[in-house]
Amino acid sequence: MAKKAELLEQAKTLGLELTDKSTIAQLEAAIAGVTATEAHEGDTPSTEAVAEAPKEVKVAKAGKRSVKALTEAEEKAEKEARKAAGDTTPQSEDAETHVKGPRPVTRPLLERRGKAYRKVNELINKETIYSLADALALATKTSPSKFDASVEVHVKLGVDPRQADQNIRATVSLPNGTGKTIRVAVFAPESDHAAAKKAGADIIGDEDFLKQLDKEDINFDILVATPQYMPRLGKYARLLGPRGLMPNPKSGSVATDVAKAVQEAKAGKVEYRVDKQAIVHLAIGKVSFGVEKLAGNAKAFFDSLQSQKPSSLKSSYVKSTHISTTQGPGIKVENVIN
Repeated sequence: MAKKAELLEQAKTLGLELTDKSTIAQLEAAIAGVTATEAHEGDTPSTEAVAEAPKEVKVAKAGKRSVKALTEAEEKAEKEARKAAGDTTPQSEDAETHVKGPRPVTRPLLERRGKAYRKVNELINKETIYSLADALALATKTSPSKFDASVEVHVKLGVDPRQADQNIRATVSLPNGTGKTIRVAVFAPESDHAAAKKAGADIIGDEDFLKQLDKEDINFDILVATPQYMPRLGKYARLLGPRGLMPNPKSGSVATDVAKAVQEAKAGKVEYRVDKQAIVHLAIGKVSFGVEKLAGNAKAFFDSLQSQKPSSLKSSYVKSTHISTTQGPGIKVENVIN
C-alpha cells in the first residue's frame, strides 16, 4: 500500500487525475507515459533551429551535382575567398615544399667533362683562330681517347639545304685514305663478278645477295650496283636508305664499270652532304696519320667542297670551320674557302 500511495502522490504531482481504485500497474503506466512525452518534447528543435539547419544536397552520379563537381566548386569558392582576403599562403601541410626559390646552379659543361678532356682542352686557346696546319697539329695532340681516333672536319655553310640547288652532296677521293677498312659489296650480273673480285670487292652476288638482304644481314659499308640492277633494290630502300647504303649515282656507287667503282671505294672515296643545320661533317683520317697526310686529305676535301658552291648563293659560302678528334675539343680554323 505504501508503494501505491507513493505512485498516487507522484501522479498528482504530474497532474494526472487518478483515483484510489487504480491499480499499481495502471499508475506506473500513466506515470511512464507522461515522462516519455516530456523527454521527446525536450529533444524537439525549435522553429529557428530548423530554419537555420542546412538542407541536404542531393548528389548525382555525374554532372554539376556529382561529388567531384561539388568538391571542386567548394575548393574554388575557398580559393576565391582567400584571394579576396589577400591570403596567398598555400593551404597544405607541405606548404614549404611549394614555395618557389632559386634553381640549383648547373655546373658548366667543361666541368662535367672527364679529366682527360679537361687536360687536353687547356692546350687550346678558344679566342684564337688557327691556320689549317696548326689546327691539324693541335688536333693530333688533343685526342683524349686511348684508341686511334678519327680527325674530323666540320664546316658551317651559308646555304639553305631546303633549296634543291643548295643541297650540297658530293664525293671526294682522299689521297691518303680514311684509315678504315672499307667493306664493299657488289650487286651486278655474273659477267661482272670476276672483275669486281679482282678489284677487291668483299661481297659479290645477284640472287644470293638479295636473299642476304631478305634476312637483313648487312655486313658491308658500301654497296655498288649496276644501273640495270637498281630497280631490283627498290623493295630494300627502307632497309638500306636510313643506313646510307642505298647506291646513288651522285656518290659513284651506281656505275657500269664495277671494278673502277670498287677500286675508288677501297682507295678512300667518301661521300659528304650537308645536314639540316647546313653543316658538313667528314672524317679525313686518323690521328696516327700525322699532320702531312691529314693536310693532304683536308686539301682534297676543301677543293671538292669549293667546286660545289651554288651559283645562286648570294651570301658567304663558308661561315665557320672547326677541326676535332672523335672525343676531343673543337679547334676553330680560318676559312680556306671564300
